[in-house]
Amino acid sequence: MKIASFNINGIKARIEALPAWLTQAQPDVVCLQEIKSVDEAFPREVFEAMGYQVETHGQKAFNGVAILSKLPLEDVVRGLPDGEGDDHARWIEATVIGKRAVRLCGLYLPNGNPVEFDPAGQPIIAGKYGYKLAWMARMQARVEVLLTLEEPLVCCGDYNVIPQEVDAAKPGVWVKDALFLPPTRAAFQRLLNLGLTDAFRARNQTPGNYTFWDYQAGAWERNNGIRIDHHLLSPQAADLLRDCQIDKQVRAGDKPSDHVPIWIELDA
Repeated sequence: MKIASFNINGIKARIEALPAWLTQAQPDVVCLQEIKSVDEAFPREVFEAMGYQVETHGQKAFNGVAILSKLPLEDVVRGLPDGEGDDHARWIEATVIGKRAVRLCGLYLPNGNPVEFDPAGQPIIAGKYGYKLAWMARMQARVEVLLTLEEPLVCCGDYNVIPQEVDAAKPGVWVKDALFLPPTRAAFQRLLNLGLTDAFRARNQTPGNYTFWDYQAGAWERNNGIRIDHHLLSPQAADLLRDCQIDKQVRAGDKPSDHVPIWIELDA
């Protein structure tokens, strides 16, 4: 089972690039982020014609997540629990039925910027940054529940988290950014401490591997990127992991997203 995650930065802008990549890469399942479309306006016919079942959790103009699957999907859930008053479309779940069932969570974690700092230089946990950390706590609570099922679990998407210095070409640039602040990385580490495995790092420990390059300042040409798109696997899913790769070449294509796909292959 090949499961990909791809922040496409707008389905309308990527309506040619995304099908081209799907044809080339042939993933069984894809979690999309930032579709920037309400459910009714998502061009599902394009992907259904390619053999994909389409499940969306959309929102007008920004956010929005979706799952495209050539395999049967069951028990689709839209929205992260315990989010009273939170209308951001950032989370979608489904069970993928392959050789064995895999619970899949597709997520678009809040960016969290801008961050305000107190006179001592410590980040103030409020505003957009407070929302980011609160969302991560809600995600942890949901993952804890899913882990009790003791089944293969994959949580993939745009985490907006740079886990370590090795995950940024210029880590010093990010020291006061919400993606790299100590509380952010600590919250990500708490997810790992639940027993989750960072699939890419389980297969590749080398530096220089990124999933995002800004459109500005020649970031792509200079390989000035960051790794913020991740697959986190439960122990049962990690046992099935065959491979994890980043399709970097997609960033050099026509009208690219600022992110590229990252995929895993499971023996499932």
